[in-house]
Amino acid sequence: MFNYQQFRHISAPGWQLGWTWAKKEVIWSMVGAQATEQGDCSKFKSSPPHSCKRDPTIVDLLPGTPYNQQIANCCKAGVIDTFNQDPSNAASSFQVSVGLAGTTNKTVKVPKNFTLKAPGPGYTCGRAIVGKPTKYFTSDGRRATQALMTWNVTCTYSQFLAQKTPSCCVSLSSFYNDTIVNCPTCSCGCQNNNTRPGSCVNENSPYLQSAIDGPGKYTGQPLVQCTSHMCPIRIHWHVKLNYKDYWRVKVTITNFNYRMNYTQWNLVVQHPNFDNITKLFSFNYKPLTPYGGGINDTAMFWGMKFYNDLLMQAGPLGNAQSEILLKKDSATFTFDKGWAFPRRVYFNGDNCVMPSPDAYPWLPNASPLTKQPLTLPLLVFSILLATLLAYV
Repeated sequence: MFNYQQFRHISAPGWQLGWTWAKKEVIWSMVGAQATEQGDCSKFKSSPPHSCKRDPTIVDLLPGTPYNQQIANCCKAGVIDTFNQDPSNAASSFQVSVGLAGTTNKTVKVPKNFTLKAPGPGYTCGRAIVGKPTKYFTSDGRRATQALMTWNVTCTYSQFLAQKTPSCCVSLSSFYNDTIVNCPTCSCGCQNNNTRPGSCVNENSPYLQSAIDGPGKYTGQPLVQCTSHMCPIRIHWHVKLNYKDYWRVKVTITNFNYRMNYTQWNLVVQHPNFDNITKLFSFNYKPLTPYGGGINDTAMFWGMKFYNDLLMQAGPLGNAQSEILLKKDSATFTFDKGWAFPRRVYFNGDNCVMPSPDAYPWLPNASPLTKQPLTLPLLVFSILLATLLAYV
């Protein structure tokens, strides 16, 4: 399996791949992965197969698996990185020995109904397409053997299929305005103990640990901190300083999920000044050019290995932050009308909820609040003037 997505990886607890056999095939043995169920193998008396299920589900093996059960690109607990973050870990492999399938490319039938969970729903897989048989070369590269058949399956991701509500939101602040624009209310859901009891827990609750260890601990059910936005992840963008030729931004990622550590997380931000990033602190960075080389307004950030590439669960350590120094472009730079704030933000490939542009922190001399008191005197003056003209 290859992950060709630029900024969406497969995180823990990892991928689950399934399909339906076309005939009565069985899996005799596997290397690099395992089937979750053996199924009914009662008709095999001496040595039962690894799995006899008509629709097996395959999962990756864990790190530390004995070498005789490993294969290249296996045994990473189902975690697959993106090509941008770590191309060497953007693939996963396993080997299957299939029985009762046939011995020629005429008798072997292609499986159907492929499914991919990573780790939950969201991916839709197409039908298997028979392609050119794969060739395998010996270690010295002087001899090649050919596979009997090769087929390819493409799976595409949809955020709407993966979850009914968003998973992250954005808050804003700046040095030139005391206003902190929080995430929009109910960005990822609303607190409702009547219809969704136990969906969130207060930070200072005496029952916090018992709630974390509750029924949803082993199913991956989120348990978020009770907030107005109810999002597992919040990204805060703070316009920190203004220099003569540069300006500085501080980005903070906060985890509000008490049951989730985000491994190999990534953040994608769109801003017109990203073509002039000068210095970045404590994050890795790579420019993305989805519209071609002429437009460089999208940047991908992720944590440094062994430092902050693991975003811990909600609590004192559940955050990661960095500062970005950008060079000003005299033709476009301004703090007016919210220009300094991002256009779009994605966390782990999911689109985050942004505040309304009307709520962005304004410059002091451009704030609607400073202009509002003039409205009433002008209105009174207009009425008086109209009255005088009427008498004249």
